[in-house]
Amino acid sequence: MTYKIGLVGKPSVGKSTLFNAATMNDVPEGAYPFTTIDPSVGEAYVRVECAAPDFDETCTPDTGFCEGGERFVPTKLVDVAGLVPGAHEGKGLGNQFLSDLNEADVLVHVVDFSGETDLEGEPTEGHDPREDIGFLEEELDQWYVDVLEKGIERYRSGYHGNEGDIEVDLAEQMNAFGTNKDEIKQVILALDLELDPDAWDGDDREALARELRKRTKPMVVAANKMDTPEAQANFEDIANDPEYEHLTVVPVSAHAEKALKSANEAGVVDYTPGEGAFDIVGDVSDEQEAGLEQIREFVTEFDGTGVQDAIETALFDELGTKAVFPGGADAMGDDQGRVMRDCWILPEDATTEDLAYHLHSDIGDGLLHAMDCRSGRQISTRHELEHRDVVELVTTS
Repeated sequence: MTYKIGLVGKPSVGKSTLFNAATMNDVPEGAYPFTTIDPSVGEAYVRVECAAPDFDETCTPDTGFCEGGERFVPTKLVDVAGLVPGAHEGKGLGNQFLSDLNEADVLVHVVDFSGETDLEGEPTEGHDPREDIGFLEEELDQWYVDVLEKGIERYRSGYHGNEGDIEVDLAEQMNAFGTNKDEIKQVILALDLELDPDAWDGDDREALARELRKRTKPMVVAANKMDTPEAQANFEDIANDPEYEHLTVVPVSAHAEKALKSANEAGVVDYTPGEGAFDIVGDVSDEQEAGLEQIREFVTEFDGTGVQDAIETALFDELGTKAVFPGGADAMGDDQGRVMRDCWILPEDATTEDLAYHLHSDIGDGLLHAMDCRSGRQISTRHELEHRDVVELVTTS
């Protein structure tokens, strides 16, 4: 399974800069609306504490890399077109945006916390980031309401759902959101609603759509441009505002991350992505040194640039995924001496059997059991795996 993390937000907030910083791609960046039109897809990395040292081994990754005991595991990052108010009605690039957005498993909402862009992505001063956070959630909720209404019409027409169950018709209409009839029924009952849409008023429908959106499109807010005083003041206010307790807000400077990665590639600094420190190791001009020292002040205060934190918070905390390594009960290396060459990112409730089928259907079909390489114990096909487990699959194939 390859997860997709979607970068969302209004135009001109630094989404493309964050995308480039995370992937080291070179998509266009600009301080004007709709720099991005078609979605850009790149490979970013999430950090997992490498399991090889636990066995006195050194890993040999096939994908990603390992540095300083941290395994950098690839994941997909998608930079989609900027969203403007009214997108669910087709304004801006609304319809295209929403279609692209639905490919993502989890969202990182990039917000300009400096307040230098208005809701349309135009330059301004003193804009309140609260408006950006609120409008994007409202746009997504209204998008879900529109689809929900179509599901209700399907139910009333009897087009599907021969048993007459509303959750069946809603699941048919909303299946692109990755939900199902059981989850929908659970949400309806949790909101104390009847299983009859004729008993729902407008507020009930919006509440149902909002809860389904939260479950199927979890979100992290990347508070970008945090290397400015204005952004830091806004962050302090919002972080202490109870209205935003339902959101995880990560302080970010995409500009700082991109600058450090570029300097690292040029041999000017020694920097590991996600770290809260770096060393200047190359010759730099006085101007370059001054710029790097400004970045140092920021990463020291915030323990990093926040780009890695935002991506990892989205994948591990919001989605609840876990990383699992391959191993051997008798030896960590395979027949070619490769040690933990893979690191698989799996759903939070993944079992041994799920891992086997994730690798190949033949492995899943032939699975007998697995071995927990840390304890040396045999584990069943239905055993629920834990983060950083090291397992050997025993199959007939």
